[in-house]
Amino acid sequence: MLTDINPKLPMRNKAATKDYYLKELGFEEFGSADYPDYLMIEKDHIQIHFFLFEELDPKTNYGQVYIRTDNIEELYESLLANKVSIHPLAPLQTKPWGQKEFSLLDPDNNLLTFGQSV
Repeated sequence: MLTDINPKLPMRNKAATKDYYLKELGFEEFGSADYPDYLMIEKDHIQIHFFLFEELDPKTNYGQVYIRTDNIEELYESLLANKVSIHPLAPLQTKPWGQKEFSLLDPDNNLLTFGQSV
């Protein structure tokens, strides 16, 4: 019966979050309403939602999302070409559990891990 999942992550500043995801990662804004404390974005078949949390301390934020892809090499190369910072401890690599993965940290320290089965 379950059909979809849309993670909700904290953001300190809607404009900064929107700028990062739209300009750097290639997402688009989802929906026609503009809520001051909420942001919805999408790319391909996924959505990520954000709620305003101005008091968030990025050093203590443990927000994480695992995003599966079917062309991780192309995605990785496109992000590098766009000069997106890859997590220094998580460049593209094949993991022992059979996934090829890399990670990014957004402006609020939400961890985005992209993975593809090998």
